Amino acid sequence: MAHSQEKSFTNVHIDLGARSYPIVIGADLLGDLRKGENIPAGTSALVVSNTTVAPLHARQLVDALSGHYPQVHTAVLPDGEEHKTWQTLNLIFDALLTHGCDRKVVLYALGGGVIGDMTGFAAACYMRGVDFVQVPTTLLAQVDSSVGGKTGINHPLGKNMVGAFHQPRLVICDLSTLDTLPARELAAGMAEVIKYGPIADMELFAWLEANMDALLAREAQALAHAVKRSCEIKASVVGADEREAGLRAILNFGHTFGHAIEAGMGYGVWLHGEGVAAGMVMAAELSCRLGMVDAAFVQRLRTLIKRAGLPTRGPVLDAQDNAGRYLELMRVDKKAEAGEIRFVLIDGPGRAVLRAAPDALVREVIDVCCIA
Repeated sequence: MAHSQEKSFTNVHIDLGARSYPIVIGADLLGDLRKGENIPAGTSALVVSNTTVAPLHARQLVDALSGHYPQVHTAVLPDGEEHKTWQTLNLIFDALLTHGCDRKVVLYALGGGVIGDMTGFAAACYMRGVDFVQVPTTLLAQVDSSVGGKTGINHPLGKNMVGAFHQPRLVICDLSTLDTLPARELAAGMAEVIKYGPIADMELFAWLEANMDALLAREAQALAHAVKRSCEIKASVVGADEREAGLRAILNFGHTFGHAIEAGMGYGVWLHGEGVAAGMVMAAELSCRLGMVDAAFVQRLRTLIKRAGLPTRGPVLDAQDNAGRYLELMRVDKKAEAGEIRFVLIDGPGRAVLRAAPDALVREVIDVCCIA
């Protein structure tokens, strides 16, 4: 570890040729952007945040960026998944146009996954594409949504159905911002950390089993390792399959069930990570029933998810035909092809595959894995 008077940070590189960029991970990075070699040049900057995060961190970022840009503006959006809409997206365009921002503007997404997705989508659209920087302030955004260039908004009929691939120029993961994160949000982010174990790295999974208490207590060294390893795994997958032609889909372990939960309950009722947590148990149970993993693995995953303070059972979405409602919502999933739902399943611990499963078997799993 570096001495306390030094800034200790680490870089993870996303290798996408001309669109490559670094992820900088460390404490107190927002107030210290003097290492400006990675800061994209521009005529102005727009910091996009929300009503929860802006009062905590926006001033620090705006002050730091003032040394890099002639003008720094802010746009503060309402907070929550339910605001990931066209109407809210337009508030970003309103700010850009009101301030007369040209195509050399750089957008800064200061917040969680919703702010990151919307700011990135606005950057992809404004004047047909401008630069943006991800400054994720939640664990979920730091380990997952800020990395890899997926941007978008929700539609009432499906999550993230309107969007674009638009890579950031830089990702700044300031671990100090996690200090202000509510416990429920920290746990929700842990779901996306846990996911990397079954799909790619069972050593990480074992490490999480040994260090979950330290992570939930926000011990800096443990969080730094979890964020770095998660970003490394995601970087390797995105570098091999930027636009999700195949391999990248494994990052959606638990998400097909999870997105159905989010949409079925109404966006924002269950947090994204909470839906993914219950969804991972369902996907693991489905893998088990297809003979791909044993029941002991499913139980091990369920135990770790529970220790993280996350739900291990899905909600009932329809009292008459719960499994039917799940299936209906999952057919809108982006991984579905010709109406056939394709699930990320575990083909032995540490290895994920994308495949379909018979509706009857999926119904059994939903019946077993939902709140009685």
